[in-house]
Amino acid sequence: MFFWESRILSGFPLFVFILKLVRRSATMIRILLIEDDPAFSQIIENFLGRKKYEVHTVPSLKEGSAAVHKEPYGLILLDYHLPDGTGFELIREMTEAGMKVPIVMMTGFHDIRTAVKAINMGARNYITKPVNPEELLMVISEALQDKHAEASHVSAEGQKDTFLPSFVKGESEASEELMRHIELIAPTNMTVLILGESGTGKENIARSIHRLSTRADGPFVAIDCGALSEELASSELFGHIKGAFTGAINDKKGEFEMASGGTIFLDEVGNLTYPVQVKLLRAIQERIIQPVGGNKPIKVDVRIITATNEDLITNVRNGSFREDLYHRVNEFSIRVPALRNRGEDLPLFIDHFIRQSNKELSKSIEGVSPEAMAIFRTYKWPGNLRELKNTVKRAVLLAKGPFIETDNIPEEMRQTPVAPVKQEKELRAMNEANEKELIIKTLKEVKYNKSKAAGILNIDRKTLYMKIARYGIEA
Repeated sequence: MFFWESRILSGFPLFVFILKLVRRSATMIRILLIEDDPAFSQIIENFLGRKKYEVHTVPSLKEGSAAVHKEPYGLILLDYHLPDGTGFELIREMTEAGMKVPIVMMTGFHDIRTAVKAINMGARNYITKPVNPEELLMVISEALQDKHAEASHVSAEGQKDTFLPSFVKGESEASEELMRHIELIAPTNMTVLILGESGTGKENIARSIHRLSTRADGPFVAIDCGALSEELASSELFGHIKGAFTGAINDKKGEFEMASGGTIFLDEVGNLTYPVQVKLLRAIQERIIQPVGGNKPIKVDVRIITATNEDLITNVRNGSFREDLYHRVNEFSIRVPALRNRGEDLPLFIDHFIRQSNKELSKSIEGVSPEAMAIFRTYKWPGNLRELKNTVKRAVLLAKGPFIETDNIPEEMRQTPVAPVKQEKELRAMNEANEKELIIKTLKEVKYNKSKAAGILNIDRKTLYMKIARYGIEA
C-alpha cells in the first residue's frame, strides 16, 4: 500500500488527497483518440500515457462527437477511415460549432491528398501510418504550442510564416516569373487573387507582397476562411457588438478593423457563404464594414489579398460565388506553381527546411544523401511545400548521421518508381569527379588558401570544407 493510501485510511483529510489529484490532473493534457483499431489504439494510449498525456479512446465518429461536446480536450487524434464515416465529418462539425481544439489527422501515406484537405478544413496537422513514436510526439507538441491560435491571426514583420520565414527565391523559370509578378504588384494598392494547389505557400506569397508594399509597417492579418463557419464568419471579419447574438458578451473588433493601415489576407475565399460575400463586396468597394448587431458603419483602410485552390470561374457559373465579387478580388492574379513543376528549386527548399528543422529540433543535419535526393526528385509531392516541410522535418528528426538517408524517408515514398536513378547516379559520379578536379585545381592556384578558393568557386567556406572531406582531398 502506498503512503498516501494508508494516511487516507487512517483519517488523513480527504480534501488534501483530492487537491493533490486535481493538481496532478491539471498538469496532464487530455487527448481524445478516435481510432477503430483496438490494438493500435492500445499502443498509442500506452505510449502517450508514459509521456504524461491522459488519453481517452473511442472507436467511432458518433462517440467522438459525443465526447468533444461533453468534455474538454487539449488535442484530438483523429483517424480518417472510421466505421461510420470519415474524419472530415467531425472536423466540419467542430468548425461549424466554433470549437478550437487542435486536430491531428491520422491517415495512410497514400491518402496524403486527404490529409492536405483535412488541414484546409481546419485540422492543425497530419501524421501518416505506421506512426513513428518520435514523430507523433513532435506533431502533438507543435499542435499544442499553437493550441490557443484563433482561425485568424495578426503578424508583424519577422514573425514565423506558414512555410518559409523569408521568401526563398527559386531558380526555375516558373519561380522567376512568380517573383517578377510579386515585385510588379507589391507597390500598388490593387487587390490580388493568389491561385494554387493546397500547400504551395500562398500565404507566404501574400506576406511577401505585404513586405514589399508601402504598407509594410502596418499589420498583416491572415484569415483562414475555410475554418470559419457561416455563423462565425461575419463576426470574425467585421466584428460584433455586445448582445448581438448568444455568447456576444463584449464588443469585438473584426479582422478588417484590426488590419486597418495594413494588409488583410483571406485564404480559401471561395469557402465564404453568399451572405458573407455580400458584406465582403461592400468592404472592398467602399472600404466600409458594419459589425454584427451594429448600425454604425466603420471606415477601414486595408489592402486585400485573397487566395484559393478552387476554380472560382466554375463557382461563378454555378452560382456559389458572386461574379461581381470575383472581379473585385481579381484585379491582378498570381498563380503559384506546384512543387512538382519546380524541380530546379527542390534542393533550395530542402536545404531551407533542413536548416529550419535543425534549429527547431536542435539537430545539425548537413544535407541529403544522393540516394535520398533521387527519391525526393522522383516523388510527385501532392501536398506541395507543406508535405515537403513535414517530410524533411521528420527525416531530420530520425537521421542519425550528418545526412538524411533513404531509411529516414517514409517507406511508401521509397516505393515510388525511381527508374532514372541509375543514370542519375552515373551522371552524378561524372559531375562529382569533375567537381573534385576543379576544387583541387583551384586550391593549388591559390596555394591552398581556402577563403580565396571558396570565393573563386562561389561557395561558402563551410561547403568547401565539407566537399574537401567528402572527396578526401589533401588540403
